[in-house]
Amino acid sequence: MRIATGLLAVATLTAATACSTSDQPTHATGTTAAVASPAAMASTRPTETLKPLLQQAFPNVKGKTFTSAIVDFPPNARAMPHRHGQAFVYAYVLEGTVRSQLAGKPATTYHQGENWVEQPGAHHLLTENTSRTKPAKLLVVFVSTTGEKLKIDAPKS
Repeated sequence: MRIATGLLAVATLTAATACSTSDQPTHATGTTAAVASPAAMASTRPTETLKPLLQQAFPNVKGKTFTSAIVDFPPNARAMPHRHGQAFVYAYVLEGTVRSQLAGKPATTYHQGENWVEQPGAHHLLTENTSRTKPAKLLVVFVSTTGEKLKIDAPKS
């Protein structure tokens, strides 16, 4: 828990430092992009949406980018199984309750104020809002290879 909290503090400080440099960061323009495939949209459960907040190349780590985003889960929403490439991922529950499971680990339920990390290459089998009536919201921080996709849905079997 301390490591994840420390990572958030470092990431936030890094983002703030990056914002104060002469290179301007890329900010979201208010658009919300769905991150599910068309097949998932046809299911009876809603899916999540991702709204980028900040994307900034690290000034002192060549080839790496810091990205922060808000992921909204409407009531009863579930994400498709996915990976985040070789990105290191930190997730913090801003609102609601989210159940998450990585391959090889048990499903865990996270409440507002709790967090988790995903190692590079991790297979995210389950991410869902546990409530049928209330939304859930995550702050997600990615440290990725510049230009790499941040979410790749797993092929349907």
